[in-house]
Amino acid sequence: MDDPTPALTPLLADEAARRVLEMLEGGGHRAWIVGGAVRDALLGKPIGDIDVTTDATPERVMHLAQAAGLRPVPTGLDHGTVTVLAGRPVEVTTLRRDVATDGRHATVAFGTSPEEDARRRDFTVNALYLAPDGTLLDPTEGLPDLRARRIRFVGDPSTRIREDYLRSLRYFRFHAWHGDPDEGLDPDALDAIARNLDGLDTLSRERVGHETLRLLAAPDPAPAVAAMRVTGVLARVLPGAGDGLLAPLVHIEGEAGLPLDPLRRLAALGGEEVPERLRLSRQQAKRLERLTEGMGAFTPPGELGYRLGETDALDILALRAALSNALLDPEAERLARKGAIQRFPLSAADLAPLAGPALGQRLRDLERAWIDSGFALPPEALLALPPAG
Repeated sequence: MDDPTPALTPLLADEAARRVLEMLEGGGHRAWIVGGAVRDALLGKPIGDIDVTTDATPERVMHLAQAAGLRPVPTGLDHGTVTVLAGRPVEVTTLRRDVATDGRHATVAFGTSPEEDARRRDFTVNALYLAPDGTLLDPTEGLPDLRARRIRFVGDPSTRIREDYLRSLRYFRFHAWHGDPDEGLDPDALDAIARNLDGLDTLSRERVGHETLRLLAAPDPAPAVAAMRVTGVLARVLPGAGDGLLAPLVHIEGEAGLPLDPLRRLAALGGEEVPERLRLSRQQAKRLERLTEGMGAFTPPGELGYRLGETDALDILALRAALSNALLDPEAERLARKGAIQRFPLSAADLAPLAGPALGQRLRDLERAWIDSGFALPPEALLALPPAG
């Protein structure tokens, strides 16, 4: 990243970004691509959402977009944001400065300079501004931090956190995704986070849950989650949770080639009333319950695969391996995959004239015998088995 220009060329060539920048410049305004798109381009990552900041007011942005044949959507006028649909959505936000904050919402005033706008952003690596001519503005020295994979708050960490307490959780998420685990986490940031734990209680559970799952989706969230435990954040957002299984689980996932899965990792953390505290969807809550129950049960691998499917069965086996501080057993993995493709060869029609509770019990008994045989007993052998008891 000695010369950032080549890495930024694809971002400037993005059609949606180019159309929006030309629209604003053609209207006599200044504009920059800012934040995550610039950061990710410099890191060589795929271009995701694109944010643009400008000295044009939201009303002016709406007018210019309509005049250019683009569709403006007033998604956040109170905060100066208009989403311009230019083939794909581009968020355009007027340069801002904070007037007052309560830790959840900020009162902002429109500004005119990127330097002023940068002072209200969370991390230095998110305060990079790319002009249409390729000039990179770095008011907070974020480029050296990006090169060093160092996540650092803009200005005073406590001030930034008190503007929005979710930034404490975002700090750990950004370190998990972009930080250097060998260098550790910024001591000033950790100190400020530890001194502002009460603010986490003011956050909505939806925001906490969304941020937590994004953190756990990182390639290796274990160092960041360990720091959450040390600072007291983990106990605050997930009482009863622990990170002792997370690093072994991440290693097991890598060795077994399992896809990254935040819910599997959430099951490893444990905790009290996790679905409620993180506002998980009903589907997520049910799956978390299956994984948690499965890792503490003695259901054999083949039966896990048969009853829960391959994905959940392998997840449970990985969690059990983490509990045992061992790798995922290839034979257990094979049996789970085998079980996942099995279909019980009998139906109620095969057991006529049995009906009612007797029919249900007989089906369950025969299914049990079939599973215990390694799914090997054919229908005729099952039907020849004497009734249990």
